[in-house]
Amino acid sequence: MLKTILITIVIIAIVVLLLGFRVFFVKGGKFPSMHISSNENMKRKGISCAISTDARDRNRKNLEDIISDNKN
Repeated sequence: MLKTILITIVIIAIVVLLLGFRVFFVKGGKFPSMHISSNENMKRKGISCAISTDARDRNRKNLEDIISDNKN
């Protein structure tokens, strides 16, 4: 039982070190941002996060508003 716990702790420690290699061993290192809006490839493809898309769509005029503006 104790052997299994020690092996598990060692494996978890190795995984944490490997995942945080950039943060721990590179000067000024930080975890990469996982947010869609900060990803350059997503920006090039025109993909944005759901919150930004929702805000943009809420500010967009609907057809009825456009027609009423054109009548005036």
